Amino acid sequence: MKTQKTWFITGAGRGFGLNITEAVLKSGDNVVATVRKNPEALADRLGNNPNLHVVVLDTTDEIQAIKAAASGISKFGQIDVLVNNAGYGLLSAVEEATSKEVFDNFNVNVFGVLNVTRAILPYMREKRSGHLINISSIGGLSAYFGWGVYGASKFAIEGITEGLAMELAPLGIHATVVAPGFFRTDFLDQSSLTRTENVIEDYSETVGEMRKFATTANKKQPGDPEKLAAAFIKLAASENPPVHLPLGTDTLQRFREKIKKFEDDITNWHDTVVSTDHDDTKE
Repeated sequence: MKTQKTWFITGAGRGFGLNITEAVLKSGDNVVATVRKNPEALADRLGNNPNLHVVVLDTTDEIQAIKAAASGISKFGQIDVLVNNAGYGLLSAVEEATSKEVFDNFNVNVFGVLNVTRAILPYMREKRSGHLINISSIGGLSAYFGWGVYGASKFAIEGITEGLAMELAPLGIHATVVAPGFFRTDFLDQSSLTRTENVIEDYSETVGEMRKFATTANKKQPGDPEKLAAAFIKLAASENPPVHLPLGTDTLQRFREKIKKFEDDITNWHDTVVSTDHDDTKE
């Protein structure tokens, strides 16, 4: 018999967050679903399911994150799976992005994840069980022009999750970072994607082309969000989940291409790579 779990999912009002929330409710588990506003609208959309508890949360507000976690515990008594999904894209050349645009992107994509993680982990540590799932991106595994700042925020999530996985393992808690490729969500819509007002013409052949691609590719991405949600259900049910889970053939191909180029760099620069140790460390 399936043991009922309680999930805590940020950014549940649309995109991946909504897809995962729907799949979790269909599986019979509980969900603490967070939205930035209009919690009643999400509850109504999901049929006011008794296994659903919608709370308001701006992940950049740590006090609000602590209160949201406590509200979930008060409602269901436990939190077994945390999905840090809330985030947004920034399409910009690295030089074009202002310091505020960079900070705002990192504030949601990185600092917000840390706020929610700190709010939830005490409950998991107390139980000595749980699964922390952070959503990264194909851009968190390999950079693209036009996505340098956004990708850097997702590179950070990759590193944070790797560290968490090692720190939490002795406590019986798993940590996984999921890196989706291009999925047919609203990510490329104005609701999820910010484009800088500053445009530097010298980047027209790179970032300019990416801006055009983002417009034409919207709603034509290869990934199926419902299949992604099903993968999350499988992931959370695993007794031995991976630390890294890339999703989509495009992600897999991109990562393998990066590894190949990395190996080529090491081969071409091997003598330099191994030349920098102190002499007294050599046998």
